[in-house]
Amino acid sequence: MSNLFAKKPMSVLLGEAADSEKGLKRTLGSGALVALGIGAIIGAGLFSLTGIAAAENAGPAVTISFVLAAVGCGFAGLCYAEFASMIPVAGSAYTYSYATMGEFIAWIIGWDLVLEYALGAATVAVSWSKYLLELLHKFGIHIPHQLAASPWETVNLSDGTVISGGIFNLPAVIIVCLLSLLLIKGTRESAGMNNFLVILKVTVVIVFIVLGWSHIDPANYDPYIPANTGKYENFGWTGIATGAAVVFFAFIGFDAVSTAAQEAKNPQKGMPIGILGSLVICTILYVLFAHVMTGLLNYKQFAGDAKPAATAFAQTGYDFLQTGLIIAILAGYTSVILVMMLGQSRVFYSMSRDGLLPKFFSEVHPKFRTPWKTNIFFMVFVSLFSGLVPVSDLGHMVSIGTLFAFSLVCIGVLIMRKKMPELPRAFKTPLVPFVPIMGVIVCTYLMYSLPPESWGRLAIWLGLGLLIYFTYSRHNSKLGNNKP
Repeated sequence: MSNLFAKKPMSVLLGEAADSEKGLKRTLGSGALVALGIGAIIGAGLFSLTGIAAAENAGPAVTISFVLAAVGCGFAGLCYAEFASMIPVAGSAYTYSYATMGEFIAWIIGWDLVLEYALGAATVAVSWSKYLLELLHKFGIHIPHQLAASPWETVNLSDGTVISGGIFNLPAVIIVCLLSLLLIKGTRESAGMNNFLVILKVTVVIVFIVLGWSHIDPANYDPYIPANTGKYENFGWTGIATGAAVVFFAFIGFDAVSTAAQEAKNPQKGMPIGILGSLVICTILYVLFAHVMTGLLNYKQFAGDAKPAATAFAQTGYDFLQTGLIIAILAGYTSVILVMMLGQSRVFYSMSRDGLLPKFFSEVHPKFRTPWKTNIFFMVFVSLFSGLVPVSDLGHMVSIGTLFAFSLVCIGVLIMRKKMPELPRAFKTPLVPFVPIMGVIVCTYLMYSLPPESWGRLAIWLGLGLLIYFTYSRHNSKLGNNKP
């Protein structure tokens, strides 16, 4: 039983970080890490959830919801930054938990991260497919319905066209496969592609803000905080809090920067900059974007609108930019999928190196120095979900998995400060224990705000993970069997 909570020695972790000959290739600078974070953050959340949170929860005060969600992410981000600067090894929260809370907790969080990264990538791939169908439809290009959606999904285009009776979501599978092959080619090439996509979508977000600002109707902000309807989640200050839980999904991804720690040129400096820099930049863009969007159109008109950004922008009269907006959203989704799949492969790479998963997952390509077999595995895994399953219902699973990971990282900082205060930290979380404790409180509250079925699905997923751990991982653990 003691082996369940055996901790991975810091000397071993730092040895892995220093192993640049056999391990992953260090190619990412601070700028690339910030772009990696922005690439993961700006995507489905900004372009779709903003309207939902405004119409159903917070009204124009959805801007405050974004600030509250950012505060919660900020607490966790400060804790992530300390760990990433202290333990610059691939694996993110899994690696940090292994060093602070032991192997069993590390396995649970590593398995849990599959919900965030792999299923998150599948979810976004399905949304990417819907926007691609909309774009192709504008140019008179029509994909056969059987190849445009999963069997249990219906797609409604803006002109009233309904796509149903699908067999396989081919566009979603294609984007997953293309990005997986890019990740196999190399982290530098993937980062270069991500940088291009980040520049494109940030440019369009800024264009939306600048061009939309002059068309804001102040009457749409009256009242800025609509009166509560009597239900906790509908408007008022409680509605703003619920809105924060809804738009939290928009911030998922900044922690993906920490999964690339072993590929950073100077992780002690670059990781805190990448994590906190991307979070600050995206929060500013989110608040301005939401302010303009709710100023262009009354928040009530976003009810049930899957493309609120496009609907709001139509009020500006710049119809020729509508196509550009869709292209930017596609670019945003593409970079999110790319970073999510990068993060997932690095987590399994770390778990495999520790013996908790088969050696297959940690084999590095002799030329590209990437965990290519892991990339192929998740290419198939994510493709099956995105091609056959309407994964919109799994969005809450992604959120609850992420919040769970954030909570454990915050707890880990408290443990490390108590048990290993002498370890060098290039970045130190300020105001300890206040910041980690607040991180746990906020994340737990947001988990509590999610639907009950999310907890049921999480329990089923963790049950499957425990079955794998006790039948395979525990018996093959290098730490548990005293293997180097």
